[in-house]
Amino acid sequence: MKILLLGLNYAPELIGTGPYTAGLVEAMAERGHEVRAVVGQPYYPEWRPRPGHRGWSREDVGNLRICRVPHFIPARPGGTMRLLHQLSFALAAAPVLLREALFWRPDRVIAIAPSLMASPMALLAARLSGATSWLHLQDFEFEAALATGLVSNNRMIAKLVGGTEGAILRSFDRVSTISPAMCRRLAEKGVLPERIGEHRNWGDLAHIKPLTRPSAFRQKWDITTPHVALYSGALGRKQGLDLVIAAARSIAHRDDITFVICGNGPYRAELEAMAAGLRNIRFFDLQPPEELSELLGLASVHLLPQIAGAADLVLPSKLANMLASGRPVIATSAQGTGVFAEIECCGLAVEPGDAVALAAAITRLCDDPALAQSMGEAGRRRAERRWHRETILTRFVGAIEAANKGSERAPAIEGQRS
Repeated sequence: MKILLLGLNYAPELIGTGPYTAGLVEAMAERGHEVRAVVGQPYYPEWRPRPGHRGWSREDVGNLRICRVPHFIPARPGGTMRLLHQLSFALAAAPVLLREALFWRPDRVIAIAPSLMASPMALLAARLSGATSWLHLQDFEFEAALATGLVSNNRMIAKLVGGTEGAILRSFDRVSTISPAMCRRLAEKGVLPERIGEHRNWGDLAHIKPLTRPSAFRQKWDITTPHVALYSGALGRKQGLDLVIAAARSIAHRDDITFVICGNGPYRAELEAMAAGLRNIRFFDLQPPEELSELLGLASVHLLPQIAGAADLVLPSKLANMLASGRPVIATSAQGTGVFAEIECCGLAVEPGDAVALAAAITRLCDDPALAQSMGEAGRRRAERRWHRETILTRFVGAIEAANKGSERAPAIEGQRS
C-alpha cells in the first residue's frame, strides 16, 4: 500500500506523541508499505527549535520518506500562541499533502492528533486521492485546553469549537484512540461505534526491566535517602505538578524521602520557584532513552499527577514505562476514570488536588515495602499484558491494512482491552 501520514510531533522528540508516531510509521514501512510522513520540526517538550531541524527537509530511507515542514514554535505556549503554532503547521503541511494526494495517490491517509487543526487537510487529501481516511487521537486537545485554562471557558466559544471538533471526528472513515475511556468519549461525540478502535501507546518492555540493585542515578545525583518519589516527563499545566511540590512540603520533616522531578518544559522555572527552600526535592533534565530503565529504577514510587479536568482526555503514555519498571504508581485520579482502572492493584489513587492524600500515599508505600513490592510486580505483569510494543504495532498496522472505506458498517477495529 501507499500510506500518507500527517503528524505534528515526531522523533527525535523523546516524549509525548512523537516516539509513537515514529514507531507506527517505521512499523508500516517494515511491513513493506510505501510510507510518506509529513511532520513538524522537533521542539517538544522544551518548546524551542532543535538544532539542525529548521526549515523544509526531506529524508528517504528505503520505502519511507519523512518530509519536515517549518512552523511557529512559541516560547510561552499559552492558548493563543498554541493556536498560531498549530495553524502554522496546518498551512505549511497543506501543499505537501495536496501534492502527494494528486500525484502520488495514497491508499490510506492517516492524521495524528495533535494537531486536530491540521487534520482537515489530511481529510481533503484522502478525498482527492480516493483513499481511506483515518484519524488517531492522542488526546482531546480542546477539552484539555479548557481544563488547564489555556482557553477561556466561554460558553459560546466552547459550543462552537466543540461542534467543529465533533464534525471533524465524524468525517473520518476510521477514528482510533489510546484507551477504553477515550473510545467511549468518541462515541459520546457522535462517532459511530463501528468506526472506533483502541490502539494504545506502548511501553519499552524490552529495555525497561525492574532493577534488583540500586540505580546508578543514586551515585550520579548524590541521592542518599532510602526512598525516591519520582516524576519523569513533560512539565506542563495539565500534569498538575504543583501538587507534588505541596506534598513534598507537607512531609519535609521526613529525612528518608527525596522527590525527584525529571523533565523539561516552559513550566519548569515556575515549579522550581514554588519549590524554593525545600531540601527534599530535586530537579533534573530529561534523560536519554538508553538511560530510561536506570532512571525509572531509581523510584521507590512513581508519581502520576493530573488535574481533575484532564481525566479521560488522555491516557499518559509515561504510565506504561512506569509499570514496566516494577515500581508502584501513585496517580491523582478519581474512581471510575481511565487512569484509576489502569493502576488498580498496581498502585494507589488519590483524589486530584489533594496534596495531603498524595503525601499520605507516598509515605504509606515507603513505610510498607512488602505492599510496594507486590504492587510493583503486579504493574510489570500488567505492562506485559497491555503495553507490549510488537503486539500493539502488529494489530495497529493490521487494522490499517484491513480498513475498508466502502463499507459503512465495517467491523469494529480490534483493540487491546485485556
